[in-house]
Amino acid sequence: MRYKSLALLAAAGLLSCGSALAQTAPAPTLDHGDTAWMLTSSMLVLLMTIPGLALFYGGMVRTKNLLSVLMQCFSIVALVTVLWVFYGYSVAFSTTGMTTTHINLHSIVGGLDRSFLAGLNPTSLYGTIPESVFVMFQMTFAIITPALIIGAFAERMKFSALLWFSGLWVTLVYLPMAHMVWSGAGSLLGDMGVLDFAGGTVVHINAGIAGLVACLVIGKRRGYPTTAMPPHNLGYTVIGASMLWLGWFGFNAGSAAAANGSAGMAMLVTQIATAAAAIGWTAAEWIVHKRASVLGIVSGAVAGLVAVTPAAGTAGPGGSLVLGLVTGVICYFTATRLKYKLGYDDTLDVFGVHAVAGIVGALLTGPLAAPALGGFGTVTDLLGQLWIQAKGVGVTIAWSGILTFVILKLLDLTIGLRVSAEQEQMGLDLAEHEERAYNL
Repeated sequence: MRYKSLALLAAAGLLSCGSALAQTAPAPTLDHGDTAWMLTSSMLVLLMTIPGLALFYGGMVRTKNLLSVLMQCFSIVALVTVLWVFYGYSVAFSTTGMTTTHINLHSIVGGLDRSFLAGLNPTSLYGTIPESVFVMFQMTFAIITPALIIGAFAERMKFSALLWFSGLWVTLVYLPMAHMVWSGAGSLLGDMGVLDFAGGTVVHINAGIAGLVACLVIGKRRGYPTTAMPPHNLGYTVIGASMLWLGWFGFNAGSAAAANGSAGMAMLVTQIATAAAAIGWTAAEWIVHKRASVLGIVSGAVAGLVAVTPAAGTAGPGGSLVLGLVTGVICYFTATRLKYKLGYDDTLDVFGVHAVAGIVGALLTGPLAAPALGGFGTVTDLLGQLWIQAKGVGVTIAWSGILTFVILKLLDLTIGLRVSAEQEQMGLDLAEHEERAYNL
């Protein structure tokens, strides 16, 4: 009996110790290396929009529309920043009410409990980094996504319509997509098992499909395709593409949210896929036209950056090389042949590069994550994961396509989308902003 009592006392003591250990489990702590890397990544991603994307797009439009593109990119940065503070961060990342037991509203969209960044302070953490840094990092993603879309309807949308469209699109399309993929357990696509490390669905397919819908709703530029409309300054475009390439290391490697091996591998495969896609596009162009173009090689590089984005956290070097080569060739044909065959005026190939490369990358992310194919994920059922990725792509296409169409139609019925024929002929720099890019 005495031994039984001693055993009970010992058990009680162990339970007490276990309870004490559980109560004193170490809380997440700030990691200075992770924080430094994420601060850098946030600046790199912002660099992608201004001046990277602004110059990339600005060089490809005609002289009379250069300032309009720069203005649109710059204005989107300011607008989305304010909306992100008001409610954007909360709608995208609040997990209040989320559950893994069934699909509910909060699996699609977050709550408003973090509006105006409620609860944020200098000591609040997201993992091992300050939450303020995470807020900033994700803000830069929300900024560049609507900025990508303007390339599809460049040279013909009213500036007022652009502002309304960008604000509504971020609110109704981008924020729910970010929540469905990245908000954690209880999110619609996350719970389906969709792999998207840095934004293949959330950013690139989302923006690319919106761009296609926008150029179809707004219509072709006057004179397209019979009037020649060559880029006015490919030097700007090359500089912009170079900044995009540099900034993308923050985009992909920063999505590890830490300075670790995952970030290092994401940086490496991003470089490999981008270079391979540039070569793939150039090779296809050389075979078809017997020459290589500056616009072609930078477009191929951007296609590679897009394709590797969802796979950057799980693909290996070999897989990223194949992914880049395949994507470069495919996007060459979608950007140079498909749009002319089908007759839509996607001014700067937002659909042909971002949507198509995003779809290719998202679909192949599953197989490339398999260790059997040199990946660093846990995928063993290649066909099963491919089907999951396809469902994620399908949801993104439907969500972006339908809601973008509704937003554009409502704006067209109210304030109008397109400048007049006279304003388009004059150019948006003078017509919308009363300024010239060059005073010669």
